[in-house]
Amino acid sequence: MGNQPSRGDGRRAGLGAIAGLLAAATALGVGQLVAGLTGANGSPVVAVGQLQIDFTPPWLKNFAIKDFGSDDKLVLVSGILVVLAIFAALIGAAATRRLAYGMAGLAVFAAIGLTAAATRPTATAASLLPTLAATAAAAIVLRVLINRIGPAAASSAPEWADEWEAAPSAAGRGAAIGGADTGFPGDEPEALASADLPVVPDLPPGAGRPGGPAAAGGVIRPSAAGGPERPAMREGPPATSGPGRRSFLAASVVTAGIAGVAGLAGRALAERNSVASARSALRLPKPSQSVATLPPGVNLGIPGLSSFITPNSAFYRVDTALVLPQVAPSSWQLRIHGMVNRELTITFDELLRRPLIEDYVTLCCVSNQVGGPYIGNALWLGASLASLLREAGIKAGADQLICTSVDGFTSGTPIQTVMDGRDALLAVAMNGQPLPVAHGFPARMVVPGLYGYVSATKWVTDIDVTTFAGNYAYWAQRGWSQQAPIKTESRIDVPNGQNQIPAGRTAVAGVAWAQHKGIEAVEVRVDAGAWNQATLAAVPGIDCWRQWVWEWDATPGNHVLSARATDKTGYTQTAVEEPPEPNGATGYPMLAVTVG
Repeated sequence: MGNQPSRGDGRRAGLGAIAGLLAAATALGVGQLVAGLTGANGSPVVAVGQLQIDFTPPWLKNFAIKDFGSDDKLVLVSGILVVLAIFAALIGAAATRRLAYGMAGLAVFAAIGLTAAATRPTATAASLLPTLAATAAAAIVLRVLINRIGPAAASSAPEWADEWEAAPSAAGRGAAIGGADTGFPGDEPEALASADLPVVPDLPPGAGRPGGPAAAGGVIRPSAAGGPERPAMREGPPATSGPGRRSFLAASVVTAGIAGVAGLAGRALAERNSVASARSALRLPKPSQSVATLPPGVNLGIPGLSSFITPNSAFYRVDTALVLPQVAPSSWQLRIHGMVNRELTITFDELLRRPLIEDYVTLCCVSNQVGGPYIGNALWLGASLASLLREAGIKAGADQLICTSVDGFTSGTPIQTVMDGRDALLAVAMNGQPLPVAHGFPARMVVPGLYGYVSATKWVTDIDVTTFAGNYAYWAQRGWSQQAPIKTESRIDVPNGQNQIPAGRTAVAGVAWAQHKGIEAVEVRVDAGAWNQATLAAVPGIDCWRQWVWEWDATPGNHVLSARATDKTGYTQTAVEEPPEPNGATGYPMLAVTVG
């Protein structure tokens, strides 16, 4: 019993945990502030999050995208913060035993943050400053708060406590404490009176009780009757006192305020670097090659069916950026180099002065499950990427473009696809507006017919003309295919499978896509029945998706609807089910419905 932690130790550990959490909060605030001051790409949490994304295996990436959608990054950051909070509480509690333990924990935090920041593709010396400042701030806060908790309190139980617990009888217990009135059940006066207990002379009142005064400096001496020597009643230093707790509380409140102010200031500085105003002020030139007016019937007008043009606000976003890059048009440049006859560097103003092309192009993420939402169609405006490459002069043997984003992400695009006559664009606008920041402002790649991870680099700043042999872009390094043409696919939008539908005539509708091949037909079947030809909507070209509809005489019961598309090359969507990795999912979209 004497070696067990006291309640005072538990209180100290609890206060230490609070100190650790406050130290972590201060670190986050100061890290954000320094990141805002220095222009470093994000706080330590962002750096660690980016490192975690870089090491995410394809199956986990697909799980996150499938289950969390566009909230996947929020979930990642939340998870990091939870782990950080637990870690901070533990090192704070450890610091109450010995401050060096807490400092060692902070050293681990610093090592992880510095490693994450230093290994980013765009890392500079400034990238390390947020983590260094955050660690220093956390160390100061932890030291100040731990010192205000006070020294560790020894157990307040007297040394005779163990003997009392071990005594088999009330008499033995009484002997253990010198005949004191214990006040415990079972220590009846009769039992104590009949016990052969020594007499303790001249003791002050309460001397035999825990916490009571003791003769001769706290030690009860042997009785005059020759009884056994009474154990010493020693008390450790008191637990945290009232004034100490008040001092800790005051320091905690001040620390929380500093953390909050630093975080808000850092956020304000980050917003100062926002390119929102530059984007709003941008005036797009008229295209030199405009698309024709959309033909009648591109939208079938069926409630719940995806519109032909996906609004910017609803367009899917899948990328590796935890913090959206803020690239000012005035500072943007694109460098084209590698296996070229003449290296090119163009500014944004020079890009806008080039002949600009409009085209409807459907983009699709390779992580899109069969029938999934990570696909959208938009009207893009941009310069011809093929014309830029022709100016640079591609050398013989080159077959890949390694396209690099301002945040270091890379995609590997087949040169043959870019140069075969399709509208491969260095895009500057989306649906008649400058690119949203989340979709690559001020410039991005758009290459029809390829999954986004090999064709649609956002915030692109560098194109290296090279080969596929020995040169692997970001996702190819992680096991995905180097070349990934989009597969012929379809999706059922209506009905949605969530509500019972009435018996009788009902529309089954959706979209189908086969970029740069075009959709020739879509078929629908009910359960294991025959395939039925759907009606296709009009379409302006072969690089965008196509709406379809089939009128079904629905009969009561539970049914499964399936669809399949055939492209203009004659290929029909396969029923073989494959996951997204390494180059796109396959299978029929299937929907369970209940007809009432």
